[in-house]
Amino acid sequence: MAAELHPRSGKLIGLSNSNRTAQRNQPVQEFNHGLVLSREPLRDRDVFTVRIDKKVNSWSGSIEIGVTALDPAALDFPSSATGLKGGSWIVSGCSVLKDGRSVLEEYGRDLDQLGEGDRVGIQRNGRGELHLWVNGQDCGAAASGLPSRLWAVVDLYGKCTQVTVVSCEPPPDTEDQEEDEEEREEEVVLPSPAALTTEACRDHEDRTGALVLPAVPALATVMNGSAEEVPEVTRGHSRPDKFPNNFEPDTVLTEHQLFDVFNNAIVSLYRSEDEGGEDLGLGGAGGGGSDPSRAGAGSNNGARGGGGNENGNGGSAEGGGSTNNSPSGSAGGTAGTGGMTTNDALLFHEKCGTLIKLSNNNKTAERRRPLDEFNNGVVMTNRPLRHNEMFEIRIDKLVDKWSGSIEIGVTTHNPNNLDYPATMTNLRSGTIMMSGCGILTNGKGTRREYCEFSLDELQEGDHIGLMRKASGALHFYINGIDQGVAANQTPGVVYGVVDLYGMAVKVTIVHNHNHSDRLRRNNAIMRALSPDVGRPRPALSLTPDPEAPDRLLFHPNCGQKAAIIGDGRTALRPHATDDFNHGVVLSNRPLHSNEVFQVRIDKMVDKWAGSIEIGVTTHNPAYLQLPSTMTNLRSGTWMMTGNGVMHNGTTILDEYGHNLDRLKAGDTVGVVRKDDGSLHFFVNGVPQGPAAWNVPPSVYAVVDLYGQAAQATIMDDMADLPPLPDDNSEGPTAMSPGSPCSITGASAASDLRFHQLHGTNAVITNGGRTALRQNCRSEFNDAIVISNRCLRDGELFEIVIQKMVDRWSGSIEAGVTAIRPEELEFPNTMTDIDYDTWMLSGTAIMQDGNTMRNNYGCDLDSLSTGSRIGMMRTASGDLHYYINGVDQGVACTGLPPEVYAVIDLYGQCVQVSITSSSGPLDNSLCTSNITEKSFPIHSPGMAGVAHRLHNKHGKNVVLLGDGCQAVRVGGYAHGIVFSAKELKTDELFEVKINEVDEQWSGSLRIGLTTLQPPDLPSCPLSGLSPSLTQLRSKVTWLLAGSEVRRNGVLQRQNYGCSLDRLTVGNRVGVKRCSDDTMHIFIDGEDMGPAATAVAKNVYAVLDLYGKVTAVSIVSSTLVEDTESVKAPSLSSDSCSEGEDDSTPCENEPTLVPMAMAFLENHGKNIQLSNQNLTAARVSSYNQGLLVTAQPLPRQQLFQFQIDRLNSSWTSSLSLGVIGHSPDRLNFPSTACCLKRSVWLLQRDSVFHNSLKICENYGPNLDTCPEGTVLGLLVDANGCLHLHVNGMDQGVAAQDIPTPCYPLIDLYGQCEQVTIVTNHVPAVGAESGDVRCQGDMEKADMVDGIKESVCWTPPPAVNPNKTCEYQALCSRFKDLLTLPDGYFNEDAKYNLCYCESCHKLRGDEAYYKRGEPPRDYALPFGWCRFALRIKPHCEVSNTFKKWHIAYHGTSVGSLRRTLDHSQLLPAESSSVFSASPVKAESHGSYGEPEENSAPEREIPCVRLSPTMRYSGLEVFAPKVQFRDPRSLRCHHAQVGFQVCVRPGSYKVGPQSLGISEPLDPRFSNTEIEWITKEKGGTLLYGLLIRVE
Repeated sequence: MAAELHPRSGKLIGLSNSNRTAQRNQPVQEFNHGLVLSREPLRDRDVFTVRIDKKVNSWSGSIEIGVTALDPAALDFPSSATGLKGGSWIVSGCSVLKDGRSVLEEYGRDLDQLGEGDRVGIQRNGRGELHLWVNGQDCGAAASGLPSRLWAVVDLYGKCTQVTVVSCEPPPDTEDQEEDEEEREEEVVLPSPAALTTEACRDHEDRTGALVLPAVPALATVMNGSAEEVPEVTRGHSRPDKFPNNFEPDTVLTEHQLFDVFNNAIVSLYRSEDEGGEDLGLGGAGGGGSDPSRAGAGSNNGARGGGGNENGNGGSAEGGGSTNNSPSGSAGGTAGTGGMTTNDALLFHEKCGTLIKLSNNNKTAERRRPLDEFNNGVVMTNRPLRHNEMFEIRIDKLVDKWSGSIEIGVTTHNPNNLDYPATMTNLRSGTIMMSGCGILTNGKGTRREYCEFSLDELQEGDHIGLMRKASGALHFYINGIDQGVAANQTPGVVYGVVDLYGMAVKVTIVHNHNHSDRLRRNNAIMRALSPDVGRPRPALSLTPDPEAPDRLLFHPNCGQKAAIIGDGRTALRPHATDDFNHGVVLSNRPLHSNEVFQVRIDKMVDKWAGSIEIGVTTHNPAYLQLPSTMTNLRSGTWMMTGNGVMHNGTTILDEYGHNLDRLKAGDTVGVVRKDDGSLHFFVNGVPQGPAAWNVPPSVYAVVDLYGQAAQATIMDDMADLPPLPDDNSEGPTAMSPGSPCSITGASAASDLRFHQLHGTNAVITNGGRTALRQNCRSEFNDAIVISNRCLRDGELFEIVIQKMVDRWSGSIEAGVTAIRPEELEFPNTMTDIDYDTWMLSGTAIMQDGNTMRNNYGCDLDSLSTGSRIGMMRTASGDLHYYINGVDQGVACTGLPPEVYAVIDLYGQCVQVSITSSSGPLDNSLCTSNITEKSFPIHSPGMAGVAHRLHNKHGKNVVLLGDGCQAVRVGGYAHGIVFSAKELKTDELFEVKINEVDEQWSGSLRIGLTTLQPPDLPSCPLSGLSPSLTQLRSKVTWLLAGSEVRRNGVLQRQNYGCSLDRLTVGNRVGVKRCSDDTMHIFIDGEDMGPAATAVAKNVYAVLDLYGKVTAVSIVSSTLVEDTESVKAPSLSSDSCSEGEDDSTPCENEPTLVPMAMAFLENHGKNIQLSNQNLTAARVSSYNQGLLVTAQPLPRQQLFQFQIDRLNSSWTSSLSLGVIGHSPDRLNFPSTACCLKRSVWLLQRDSVFHNSLKICENYGPNLDTCPEGTVLGLLVDANGCLHLHVNGMDQGVAAQDIPTPCYPLIDLYGQCEQVTIVTNHVPAVGAESGDVRCQGDMEKADMVDGIKESVCWTPPPAVNPNKTCEYQALCSRFKDLLTLPDGYFNEDAKYNLCYCESCHKLRGDEAYYKRGEPPRDYALPFGWCRFALRIKPHCEVSNTFKKWHIAYHGTSVGSLRRTLDHSQLLPAESSSVFSASPVKAESHGSYGEPEENSAPEREIPCVRLSPTMRYSGLEVFAPKVQFRDPRSLRCHHAQVGFQVCVRPGSYKVGPQSLGISEPLDPRFSNTEIEWITKEKGGTLLYGLLIRVE
């Protein structure tokens, strides 16, 4: 094909040089009508290449290139290439447009950044794909599905005024490239000043600063713009900083590898610009750090980009082909000859909110004191926005303290004249703001649900933009996605405005809209469009090469709250504790037939219900608008969710397979589509059977990280999976060390496995090596497993206990049977078999179901996770048991020669695995043994809660087991891990080696460092040193081998035992002692001081180096640290007195209560009487434990009354439940010493097995007076509740086993209690208030309890029904003659807080309420009368998510406040006169009248979290009244208890000049809350105090 241009062209084009050179006439006056096409259609693989000869700086935008199916001979040329229709693909800037509509953003290299001498080419390859070539580099596929007959299109647009066609041929091969490089090396290198300005951008990437130019006359010809033949302007290829330093001559990179290298360089350039680096534009350094390559000099409207999707800073976005607006500058500016400067870039105005700090040439705005102040953060643009001009910002920083977040919009107010408000929504004129997901106009909501995105949910790094179209329509953009029209008829002159409100702290204006994250995403999208480009497809293999180009990865286009890390292998929800959905991820390519897609759950959170969901979809992830959950998709989708299967959002199978909601960290799930179109799922490698049929062939794998599931990793090694059900092979026997179910990490020598036949509730996995009991919390038996063959004489069959639960009594049973598995009808338990069976149960040896021997040498019920049990039949027929490798002696004799090993997964034992018969097994790497009730093995003598590893670690490390285990998953280095917290003095941090890989030399390294892991960037830390000896950024002391080093420098040799000799099972620890020395411990032995003068604030640091690939923590924190640890499954928020308008549900049928009495077995100081209903402690202060003789049935309330207290002692009783029979229990001195299956309520905390799991729960039991009735109830869901005087205090603990027995410890002051036997409900119990669940999304519910809501059911009627103080306050209320309609008709919400009443209820002085929780004090000494809530108020959100505060007021203001249903500032005579008020007569939130004087500051309302401040007489003046009953005179005060919306108020110091503390819980510097927001408070109760 001839390298020529078609003679027909745009009306301003002049052709020369045999139609090879095109020049746009009048380049300074006109910016468009410069369209040229190739003379002939393109041949496949031909690259039509042009060289940019001339550019001018008058305009924004530049060359555009592409292809069209329109014949130029008959074409009516539009003004620009983006106006071409009828099958046209154009690359404009860095966008790809089809027929004028954007189909891909941030593609390849930005054409607007190219300079004179750069070459641009366009190509259609043999597969019908469009490729852009820049300076000989392929930018990858820009579009696919192109027709065969296409002409090349070049648009000399904006800055580009002249081009020359240089070639039209296939891309050169490697030899041609080498020859071309040699020719360029011979060219002259001249530092041309004229060209330096055009090379500014390239010089940023390649700091050589040199340009390769031909002879000077040729350059002059170019500069003079001759229309004659133009010599080629060649230059050296500027190399981005991301290119490899060198390429070997025989190196061949695929187009995708080149694509990645090229885009990395572009990303680094954009990042440097966004971070406020030097100006990289073509036009110089003006414009305050803007990008003048996109901005015309003083232009009102510039060249559009991508049909309105891509814009320059000074340019406008024209709809496809609309060119009515000239981009000439309104100020009449002309192009300069040198570097162009501009002051017209969009920046933040110098005048801004009082707390705003500007930086980065006014491109960045930050709110000062973000943890103390939530408003006064308004910033505006330095000039009005132009039509179609994008104003876009990036969120740089958020804080997790306030509610509400960034707000953005436009206003007609000139920033020079504006008195900036605290928040922009306070402006009542000329302002349109997007707030949350709605639109506010002049402070009032005009659209509540504008878009599905909420600004309050955006994260750091997200982009928000807006644009006022020429039509007057206002559009908002979230991460580049147009959200549609927000408002019509927007005024012509508007300024951009940003309100850094609440969580939003820092933003930066984005001048170029080439966001690096979207660039990477869109590049990957193009690969997904043609997944086979440059990728050979290997044959399907069960063990694929992990580095194969066809490797399954996660697609980078993922859910809003998801992120892809680990080279595409790992997906996570970074903020899993804040959000439960929007975690959908898909595979990067369709699954092959019979290809298993399997992921491992790496991390779980216990906050939500629901968990991982997996399936397939026909939707291409490149195009899919990802839903919040995949089950919301209504087409082409099959998902396994829970234990059901859904197709297109509809359940098609209710009871299918293992329940995914019960999986734990380390478990695996998988999916496969077979050749016959059937869909199968796997759970921990176990096929769950066919789930669907007729599934189409091209489906993508889907994982929904929903609810509890926070992180998952694709499992590349399929060797761990058993064959599909119709396979006859037994599957591979080798196990991957990286598999979560891996036991030895190598192929086991023994062929012993569990037989495929087993009990109903048993599941066999891991190639027959692992057995588990499914539904372990609802089923305790029917889980018998048996060996796959008979035991040989002298052969040991050994298993390790991997998982236990504390729900049941009894545990594993083990033995042998002569019954063949095929002939065995599996019973409930193996001891039910009455022939040919020998079992060990507890300490009893049983034959054929009968006990033949008691007190055998071991007790299976006492074994814990990690214990090993072995059985061996000797040649003489004796049966021996082995516990942790130790022979327990002969259990029985006379066994027949052929017996099978039998394991009964009974009661507490849930999961076991077969070990290697060659030696003991360490199974700490099996992640499935990490449960909510299991902790790593503690070192002897170490009390407390297990240490954890920090989530910042080396890039080759994966943390498992809630941070208790670390595994190096690749290479021999990059395995550094840190302790989660600083070590205390004399605190030992110890790990056990779990796995070694002998192919490497070197070993574990351990030490202490002053480096603060929280200060490191996010994991994986590619920037962290590869080994500990190279970690020198902070002072580090370490032991490597037997050498002690400080910052890598040798300090000491031959210290202790060399770490290089350690192997699996050895323990290594480090301690910083009180004398500032570092000690190393090996297997518990102190090796002595290794280093001296060690700093105080140090973290333990480990390096999984060389042969050591996995460790697990075996040490614990010091005792004092246990107080701060809470179980993840329970809310740590304290519970408030919480009031609620609950809707009662229908009561369930009355249950016949079981009669309860105390057990005769009790503490030695206890004496029972009254038919064992009364218990008294007769001496001392302890040894007062007692339990009931009967287990506590579900749903039955067990109550007892405190009869006698002795004030000589401190503390008081504790109570709870115990999960095993107390008949033979040896009672310790106090309940705290019970550490097996015990849940204990003590003071205001909840303990499980002596570990605190919740604090600030319910009332402080130490304060309960005599006569208090306490109760315990276990509900149908296994949740423990405490009742105080009939009031349910909410859930104290979950997963309480059945049976359980109530436990009471008569400790300290409490000397006598009596069981309440008449079962008369306590005061208030008749209310029957049971919460109705209602329809909630499942992730909002955790076992029926609303998450993140700290509340209790409505309080009962005052327990002291004859309280005279409450009656006196009620009579005063009657004297106020307030209408009854203001008050709640239900008297149960009226509470008296006099001293006797609140003690009877057991009230605490302080509670927490709201999201985030905030303390408030109960109004002791006051009486509350509940107000009626307006019907339109969202009561549930208000009560549960808002904060509680108080407001003192005068009697004269009560009626006015109640009439307005909101707090109002007092009259000028009160303390509020210090606050400025508006000149209006209709409250504090009236609308301003037209032509009125400018308003002064909105008046504020003062609140306080304690009535000790709000109840001061200056706020609540006293009034005198006479009691109509007693005729005595009293003084009274009034106030309000209010709910306050979080984020609507500002916390500040008291304003009365008081020096002494007013409330012990609240500092005087934060005791006053100020709010100005209308609707930010809700009146809840009227408070009255009478003296």
